[in-house]
Amino acid sequence: MATVSSTTSGTASGTPTRGRRNRRGEILEAAARLFAARGFHGVSIEDIGGAVGVSGPALYRHFDGKDALLSEMLLDISSRLRESAVAAVTTSPDPRATLDALLDAQITFAIEQPALITVHDRELGNVPEPARRQIRRLQRLYVEEWVTVLAELHPACPAARLRAATHAVFGLLNSTPHSAGELPAQDMRPLLHTMAHAAITAAVKTR
Repeated sequence: MATVSSTTSGTASGTPTRGRRNRRGEILEAAARLFAARGFHGVSIEDIGGAVGVSGPALYRHFDGKDALLSEMLLDISSRLRESAVAAVTTSPDPRATLDALLDAQITFAIEQPALITVHDRELGNVPEPARRQIRRLQRLYVEEWVTVLAELHPACPAARLRAATHAVFGLLNSTPHSAGELPAQDMRPLLHTMAHAAITAAVKTR
């Protein structure tokens, strides 16, 4: 009850809560771009503040520091991907439609957030251990949603093979930081979708 009351109060009072949330989002987006371009240790709080038009010290009203900012960035995207998988599993009419929904969500992420892919690949080791464990747990849960769906479609294929195929598909889709700008999104999306399906088909063929 207390949580609901607090949220309602913040919403009723209008823009301050919403503005703070939007500002946090702007900071996270700017930090992702900077971390991807220059590395976590090559970016200062002042650099991030400058990218969003505030002083470096003002960022401490939103985050305790760079470590906290990086942690929230990667926790947020890991959580959102996991939630998208749960939504696909619970709303799609059959396993094939579920797989398409999972692919669509991952492709949207890959096309729209290449900086986050780069940051995750390079900087996860800079996330403090408690948050890193949470991120890894969310990622494992996300993978298992895919494995469960693939097992329904290909029951004769061992789970370990389906898991390996899932990671391989992620690698294919998350290659977008290397190809950003080569094709417009409307062309890149079906290309990735077709290639991902082909990779899965190849992986589940009996040897």
